[in-house]
Amino acid sequence: MSGNDRAPEPVTTRVSVEGADMQMLAGVNDGNLVELGRATGTRVALRGDSLTVTGDTDNVARAESIATAMVLLVREGKTLGPDDVLRLSLTPRPADAPAATNGALVVPGARRAVQPKTPGQAEYLKQIGEHDIVVGIGPAGTGKTYLAVAAAVDALMRKRVRRIVLARPAVEAGESLGFLPGDMQAKIDPYLRPLYDALDDLIPVERLQKLIETRTIEVAPLAFMRGRTLSDSFVILDEAQNATGLQMKMFLTRLGVNSKIVITGDKTQVDLPRREDSGLMQIERILDGIEGISFHYFTDADVVRHRLVRDIIRAYNADAAGA
Repeated sequence: MSGNDRAPEPVTTRVSVEGADMQMLAGVNDGNLVELGRATGTRVALRGDSLTVTGDTDNVARAESIATAMVLLVREGKTLGPDDVLRLSLTPRPADAPAATNGALVVPGARRAVQPKTPGQAEYLKQIGEHDIVVGIGPAGTGKTYLAVAAAVDALMRKRVRRIVLARPAVEAGESLGFLPGDMQAKIDPYLRPLYDALDDLIPVERLQKLIETRTIEVAPLAFMRGRTLSDSFVILDEAQNATGLQMKMFLTRLGVNSKIVITGDKTQVDLPRREDSGLMQIERILDGIEGISFHYFTDADVVRHRLVRDIIRAYNADAAGA
């Protein structure tokens, strides 16, 4: 091999970690450092008050930017795990940029602050604050429902609205609702469980039970919305891809004075007999451009579940594109 064919000498850079909690920065079993090295193709080590990164010039420069963002998050007291490092590697930001997680909701009385973990999530919360109707569309695991419920709880606790109404279509996803055991409430509860889970995470159990008993918070199938006028309310329709066009029109026209509606859905998971019947698809076409209505689109870069969820979504998208 001639001298010109030699691999370039590796370079090393150091990122100051002064003021950051070393254990939080490194993660469990150094998981954050391992992920940083894996995502950037570099060798990473935490020594003293510096994070040392070694590799080729381009990879080291990218790793330095991500490492700087990691340090900033930990200095701000934010939690950091391998999946957070992976998200930073997918959406890196300049070293002097504000944290992508700015815009946290500090919900009064909640167990913890709700922190958007991607720029897309932060923009979604911003749109919810600025528009009367927001439609969040995107794949599973992007926080569409959880962030909407957090915004609703925040509005309730700050007395901006008097109640929260959470609705979901009770559509069978390959199973037969009629064969489930129990009465009607027992049959529909599994469809509403994700909404209860989000509430459980935000409000202490005793307080949540009282709010539900007094109907300050109501969780119900979409069909129960017919004939109502929802004023002074924060209203969320989850899994909206499974609402028919007629149901969607019915739901949207429930909007009363001093109310806000957030609609969430995933266009790739329509369980209706015919995909074109989806009310979510229809409003995307019919309502686009109306002032006061905002459409926000999540991507797989916004997935905040296990990293395999992102890979699974990409694999399905690739298969659909090749079909």
